[in-house]
Amino acid sequence: MTLSSRRNFLKTSAASIFTVAVSSAITGCAQTLINKPLSAIEFKHGVASGDPLSNALIIWTRATTAQSNFEVTVAWELASDSQFKNIIRSGREQTDKSRDFTIKIDVQELAPNTEYFYRFVGLNTQSPIGRAKTLPINNVEQIKMAVVSCSNYPAGYFNAYTDAAKQKDLDVVLHLGDYIYEYPMGGYATENAENIGRQLAADNSGEIITLSDYRKRYAIYRTDQGLQALHAAAPFIAIWDDHEVTNDTYKSGAENHTPDEGDFFKRRAAAIQAYYEWLPIRPPMGEQSPQIYRTFDFGNLISLHMLDTRVIARDKQLAYSDYKNLETKQMDVARFASDLNNPNRQLLGNTQLNWLTSAITKSNAKWQVLGQQVLMTKMWLPTEIFSQSDRTKIPQVLKELVAIKKAVLANKAVTAEQLARVNTLMPYNLDAWDGYPSEREALYKSVTALNKKLVVVAGDTHNAWHGTLKNAKGESVGVEFATPGVTSPGMEHYLALNTAQAKQMADSLSLLINDLNYCDLSHRGYMLLTITKEQITTDWRYIDNINSPSYNITDQHQSVYKG
Repeated sequence: MTLSSRRNFLKTSAASIFTVAVSSAITGCAQTLINKPLSAIEFKHGVASGDPLSNALIIWTRATTAQSNFEVTVAWELASDSQFKNIIRSGREQTDKSRDFTIKIDVQELAPNTEYFYRFVGLNTQSPIGRAKTLPINNVEQIKMAVVSCSNYPAGYFNAYTDAAKQKDLDVVLHLGDYIYEYPMGGYATENAENIGRQLAADNSGEIITLSDYRKRYAIYRTDQGLQALHAAAPFIAIWDDHEVTNDTYKSGAENHTPDEGDFFKRRAAAIQAYYEWLPIRPPMGEQSPQIYRTFDFGNLISLHMLDTRVIARDKQLAYSDYKNLETKQMDVARFASDLNNPNRQLLGNTQLNWLTSAITKSNAKWQVLGQQVLMTKMWLPTEIFSQSDRTKIPQVLKELVAIKKAVLANKAVTAEQLARVNTLMPYNLDAWDGYPSEREALYKSVTALNKKLVVVAGDTHNAWHGTLKNAKGESVGVEFATPGVTSPGMEHYLALNTAQAKQMADSLSLLINDLNYCDLSHRGYMLLTITKEQITTDWRYIDNINSPSYNITDQHQSVYKG
């Protein structure tokens, strides 16, 4: 980040610096407010907990009040039982419009691996009850995580959240970004919104740019009953992707930001301030900083490293269109390859990469898990697929390519031309790690030197993926599991595939992409990870309907990784 951009961020986010109240066993929280009368408020956006440590939890709510120009006072309680017979911590906290009437309490000096229940109280109202759990220490037998991403409100109901909230013994929820989307009504994934009752509010129906815009968008999303249920069920460990700011964000701009929309850094600061206000998160450098990467230790079982591949250091994404001659339509392959493999091209940036290497070096945990946004698996497809301007021809091309690849794998004779068809490859998504191969290789080199294996979880694509992570020598350095989107449409939407065609294409990609083990291109849903010392079991759970709150689990897939 440049000095100018850092100055802009600090200036525009100064109001969010002191937004978390801290409660310890000795001092309590807001003792000066103990006799302050409670305010007449409602809790329309539920409750949440997040960023659990072995001795601390963030708890969150938002007060809805008719007196928007005044401070409101809210009481809170943390208990060891859901009936609140044994209240172990309580206090009162004030909030006002400077933080959008959100409240975050960092409850500290708690016992490890312990289930707690919490609630908030107004003058004549009480919030829903939330469940939270601190992280374990020492020897840990099992951890169960739900992994979610990409929830677009106008696209449908968040039934994947609803189902995840029903899972028993959930330790944490990993949210890998795209918690909200910035688009206006009439924009991306809004075509069915009116029919299913998911329109954006009249005063928030445009593209969101200002702090007020972002706050209102979060308020709409947090009315979804599935999202409220999941927040109440387990603590979130969250990271942003691009749409919390705007599409294809990078360190100094974004695809979906134009000069007429004002200063990008002012917009980004507004987006980050709203994110910090509405998410139960404990940023490691405080809420005045965009640094969000951090580590969570689950005893000797897991070190979870949450990364930022969007805001801090990402260089602008490459685009194939920039390398195509407009007259000849020919690709300047040499220039593209040179730019793609530039060793100075960054996604994490040196500071974050060094931090990550240090964290992995110091960790004694069995599993090194990276929670991040975009696919890390090398996803190189036959170039011929990209050259199809007529998408209706893609199924036939895939069929031919699969037949050739099967023949090659069976050691059957193929022509040189056929071999070239399946071996002439290019990355399909330059927004992912495939667009930053030098830094990916640097990460792999560091991990290999430490004799550790990576387990990467990803979101972003709206589809489900399972890949093997391989370095430039073809050696395995780990595995990746990617969750489908909660409601955001996937590849089947972009390519206009019906269910049968999407299944055929998924099977084809799993064969044609060397490092890909499995994918699903037609379902919305989420992942469950059950992690023990022996293995990681990943369950993909797919939802059959997002057009109403009614749904069934339509399909499932499981993978077991033993490291």
